Parts: sequence; C-alpha cells; structure tokens
Amino acid sequence: MVKPIKLSEANADFFDRVYQVVALIPKGRATSYGSIAKYLGTKSGSRMVGWAMNAAHSLPDVQAQRVVNRNGQLTGKMHFGTPTRMEELLLSDGIEVKNDQIVNWKEVFWDPMTELEV
Repeated sequence: MVKPIKLSEANADFFDRVYQVVALIPKGRATSYGSIAKYLGTKSGSRMVGWAMNAAHSLPDVQAQRVVNRNGQLTGKMHFGTPTRMEELLLSDGIEVKNDQIVNWKEVFWDPMTELEV
C-alpha cells in the first residue's frame, strides 16, 4: 500500500492536481478518469480528467496510460500516437490487456479514495 499523502492545496490548477494523482499510481496498477475526479472533489469531472490526460502526452513524467475508463477499457488509446502505444506502455508496466481492455481490472484497479489520504 502506498503511504497516504496530502496533495498540495496551494496548487489550484485542476490539470496539475490530476497529474499529481497520476504520478502516485504505482507501476502495475491503473485507475479510472472518474476515480481521479471523485478524489479531487469533482465527481462529475471525469471528462475533465480525460482532457488532462490528452494534454499530458507532451509531458514525459505523466503516465497517462495508467488512466482508463471505469471498466478498464483503453478509451483514450487514440491519443497515444499509434493504435497500440497505450497497450504497449501498459504491458511494460506489467498490466495485461486483451481486446483493448485491462485483464483482471478489479485486481489492477487503484482507487485514490482508499490509497491516498483525502
């Protein structure tokens, strides 16, 4: 289990707060857009988290492949340059993907609400 930490409240920029959460997702785990939004206090903000992930592709430190839809589907894969790049990155993280969906999603799922201090 990851040691609970508090995110910087001084940082008011939503995308930066999303990136702070994504940086905490351990290798071999993944989360959903909605789970990040809920953790950040914007339960209906999953689309905004998706926009943040789309904007992150020029940021080498943001592991955007670790954020998928609520069912573990690779709905953002079209933003990774090639049709298979997101899956390749997940495989390098040790996450198995079949038919554009994470295998064993319930075991791979990382919930910031339980893993991090709210």
